[in-house]
Amino acid sequence: MRATFRNLFEQLNVASFVRTQHDHALSVARWTIVLIPMAVVVGSLCAAFLWSLDVATRTRFAHPWLLFLLPVGGLAIGMLYHWMGRSVEGGNNLIVEQIHEPGGGVPLRMAPLIFIGTVVTHLLGGSAGREGTAVQLGGSLASAAGRLFRLDESGIRIILMAGIAAGFGAVFGTPLAGAIFALEVLAVGRVEYPALVPCLVAGVVGDWTCHQWGIHHGAYHIDYVAGSGGSLMAEPLLLMKAALAGVVFGLVSLSFAEANHSVGAFFKRVIPFAPLRPFVGGIAIIALVYALGTRDYLGLGVWSPDPSVPTIAGFFAAPVDHWSWLLKMVFTILTLSAGFKGGEVTPLFFIGAALGNALGGLMGAPIDLFAGIGFVAVFAGATNTPLACTIMGIELFGATNAVPIAVACFVAYLCSGHSGIYLSQRIAVPKRENALVPPDSTLREARAVRPSMGTLAEIFPSSTNSTNESERMSYPHEVTPAEIGMIRIYMKPSDKVARGGARSLWSAKPLYRVLVATAKEDGIMNAVAHHTHYGYSNHGPVRENGAEISDPHLTMCVELIGEREQLELFCRRHGDLLASKVIVYKHLEHWTIGPKGVTHSDATPDELAADDQEDVA
Repeated sequence: MRATFRNLFEQLNVASFVRTQHDHALSVARWTIVLIPMAVVVGSLCAAFLWSLDVATRTRFAHPWLLFLLPVGGLAIGMLYHWMGRSVEGGNNLIVEQIHEPGGGVPLRMAPLIFIGTVVTHLLGGSAGREGTAVQLGGSLASAAGRLFRLDESGIRIILMAGIAAGFGAVFGTPLAGAIFALEVLAVGRVEYPALVPCLVAGVVGDWTCHQWGIHHGAYHIDYVAGSGGSLMAEPLLLMKAALAGVVFGLVSLSFAEANHSVGAFFKRVIPFAPLRPFVGGIAIIALVYALGTRDYLGLGVWSPDPSVPTIAGFFAAPVDHWSWLLKMVFTILTLSAGFKGGEVTPLFFIGAALGNALGGLMGAPIDLFAGIGFVAVFAGATNTPLACTIMGIELFGATNAVPIAVACFVAYLCSGHSGIYLSQRIAVPKRENALVPPDSTLREARAVRPSMGTLAEIFPSSTNSTNESERMSYPHEVTPAEIGMIRIYMKPSDKVARGGARSLWSAKPLYRVLVATAKEDGIMNAVAHHTHYGYSNHGPVRENGAEISDPHLTMCVELIGEREQLELFCRRHGDLLASKVIVYKHLEHWTIGPKGVTHSDATPDELAADDQEDVA
């Protein structure tokens, strides 16, 4: 009997093992069918893109007068995106958002729009890169493949990451770095291992396809060999210099990202009509060219027919160039902030190599080594991808200098703070303990709360409790809480209400607007309407505001804040507007900051506000 059960158990184990292997083989076959054609198409488009960029660059050098068409070309790009590309304006950030929360997908029109926009930018002299175009080509085609093969949400996330890997690997000739970049760029401090093999396959196939079309990437050589006998162990003094340079690289990448976002916000604030921004930016770039008396910092900066012009390859040898990194930074920020298309990475390579050249000369370090270190370390700080950039340095320059490259990349990553060129990146693991950032927030949200972090005590918290009674007694102000309530009224954006008893379409107004206006009339303290983008309510279907079409039936809410009695009275008085709506009440506290010794415990929030006005008077 025991032998019989043992045999049956063994048979069941064998059957389970065979079934598992069979399912695994089918999964591999399905992903192979999806990934390889997608990566081949992405690699082919990247080859066409790189060929087009080379033709555009040679044409610009042959016809310098094309620079004067930069404002017109910028206006044309702006109008093209205004008419056809509003849903893809997010660029790389849109792809990152779709990987985090698959929704409306990445529109296929992103591919031709970014292709055309980037080639025009380089043809006419804008200072931009090519990584953004490659990533968006890969992301849009991967999203189309996901829709074609009807992948679920987890499959969509994986194929979008694979699309990034294919585009990045193909455009730079670094398939391993492309794979790691796709896994690392989504969140600060976290690598997405579930997509490891698909990204590796896509990166290798995309790069191989690009090479098969006859595209060759620039070669950079570091003659210096760290350590003795070519070993990976570098001299301690050299590593100290690499770490110190990493601090500078991180601060420069932080400055680049913040300046890019700030100048871009300035353009949006001053010029509300988007197509006019690149037009004005083109004029500013022409003015900058003539003010500085140089065209050396236009375009990619990879090569030039004039050997005396600063280029990336030229920074790997003497002489020392002290300021090219700063000038390239100014031209690139102006170009991208104004709305011209392209990427930030190749300009970051230029900035990093030029800065490494300058620091190498300043510190008495090998110039070619520090140019190579800066090449990848500034990129690591700006994108928060130290692992990918270390791998890229090894792919481009060889493994003999892997240790100083890794030291500089990791230090630059730490010193760049919670900032970066991709604001949709999420902060999975903060770079420092007690960092004042919300959990799993994006870099965009981290930037929004940064102004409130004003004191050194917040940035460098002490080990002792700073809120003990003795310290509270030393402050001249105190916090006085008062009870207050909040209701949330859930509805559809399409809900309408007819005013004055009329039922015609012309007199109907959105319900959320009527509720906010009515709350204002009734003296409610706060009334805000919140739109949503993805979710469901009352066990209904999941709805979303996609990239292409918004859903008028997606739930939204109107939030009212005031005293509980006041909110109840509002609901009784306007029950005709609130019938059949879901209403949620929540208890809150209203804090008042006032001079010590003045008590307001029995005052209502409105009375407190009135007291504050009297104090000001």
